[in-house]
Amino acid sequence: MTATIATIAELGYHQASFARIARSAGLSSTRLISYHFAGKDELIGQVIATIQGRLSAFMTERVSTQRTAGAALETYIRSLAEYVSEHRAEMRAATEILLNHRPEATGLSALSHLERLLVWGQESGEFGAFNVRVTAMAVQRALDGLPFLLEADPDADPDEYADGLAALFARAVRA
Repeated sequence: MTATIATIAELGYHQASFARIARSAGLSSTRLISYHFAGKDELIGQVIATIQGRLSAFMTERVSTQRTAGAALETYIRSLAEYVSEHRAEMRAATEILLNHRPEATGLSALSHLERLLVWGQESGEFGAFNVRVTAMAVQRALDGLPFLLEADPDADPDEYADGLAALFARAVRA
């Protein structure tokens, strides 16, 4: 997985062949890859699952400890920005995969946790009335832009980006 992620991050999705991945992993043959994976689709599926699993564990650890919906939303934004900043190659690979592999990998199910957080805030009275789906999409897509920003401007400050988004969405959802 590590070699596949590094190869995709460095060369791009279309250039990440079994041969290049094997070379990156220090393997003498692609047979060791094809022994475990029926093809590139299966390997990429596992890479997506690995990246999503790592990110999910990171986010759950931070967001689940919050006692209010507002704190959870701010923690979600700041934690995702932190993860993207600290895992740039992994995020570059994920972006390459999501843009070039299969569009179904970007389904709406990824928003369900954020939608639940927003509904929690509305039900508790901490948040006002707004369209939950639209707001969840806006939050997530604003965060999805951070890897592109960091690619274009490696010196950009992810904390400043998170500060701006946290303040923006705190105003957008308040009661």
